[in-house]
Amino acid sequence: MNNINKDKLPVILVSNDDGINAPGIHRLIDYVAGRGRIIAVAPDGPRSGQSSALTVNSPLRITRLPDYNGAEMYSVNGTPVDCVKLAVHVVLGDKRPDILLSGINHGSNSAINALYSGTMGAVFEGCLLGADSIGFSYHSHDENASLAACAPVVDEVVTRVIENGLPKGVCLNVNIPKCDKVAGIKIARAAEGYWTEEYAEYTDPHNRPYYWLTGRFHNTEPDASDTDLYWTDRGYASVVPCRPDQTAYADMSAIKSLFED
Repeated sequence: MNNINKDKLPVILVSNDDGINAPGIHRLIDYVAGRGRIIAVAPDGPRSGQSSALTVNSPLRITRLPDYNGAEMYSVNGTPVDCVKLAVHVVLGDKRPDILLSGINHGSNSAINALYSGTMGAVFEGCLLGADSIGFSYHSHDENASLAACAPVVDEVVTRVIENGLPKGVCLNVNIPKCDKVAGIKIARAAEGYWTEEYAEYTDPHNRPYYWLTGRFHNTEPDASDTDLYWTDRGYASVVPCRPDQTAYADMSAIKSLFED
C-alpha cells in the first residue's frame, strides 16, 4: 500500500451512530481494509436514534485522531449526518466518496427502525450526496459480542456494490442476526410492525414523574416470507433496498383524486 498513490484509490467513507470508539466501526474498517482510501468520520460518542438530525444550535468541531488499520480517523461532536456532511465538505474538500459504509451498528435496524436509526441517517445522507451507501447492523447490543459473523456479509455486499454500483437514489440496509455464522444473504422488504410499551415511567426524589425509552417491537406479519425479520429470525442476513426519497409515487393518483372538485 505504501507505493500506491492514494489519489488513485476509491474513497471509502465510514461512519456510524455508536461513536468513533465503538467496536463496530473498527471491525467494519478491518473488514474493508485494503479496498481503498478509508476515511472514518463518526460522532465523538453514542448518537443512537438520531435519524437524519442536524446540529443547528451549537458549533461543530472535527478532531483528528490516530489512524486505525490504515484508516484516517476523525471524530465530530455532532450527529451521524453532521459527520457525513463535514466529511464531504471539509475532510474531502467537497469531493463525494465512492462508497459510504455505516456501522457496524450494535443492535437491529430492521423494519421501521431504519426511520429512527442514526446508522441509516448517515446512509441516507450518503445516498443523497450520490455515493453508493450501505448500513450494517448486528442484532446484539452487547459491545463485547463477536462481530465475526458480519465479516463475510460485509465482504460479499461491499464487493457486489463496488463491482456493480447501486441504482441512483437507492441505498442498502443490511441486518445480520446474532449468530456464529450466517446461513446466507436474502434480499427482502422491511417488515411491518410497531413499538409497544415504549416508555417506562419513574418518579424522581422530588416525586415528579419522568420517562425512559424502552419498549419492544411487535412484528405484525411474522409469517410473511419476504421480510427482513423473517430471514434474520432464521439465521440469514437481510438486505433491504431503501430510498431517502419517501414520496409515495404509486399513490399519487389516489391522493390527487382527494383534492379534485
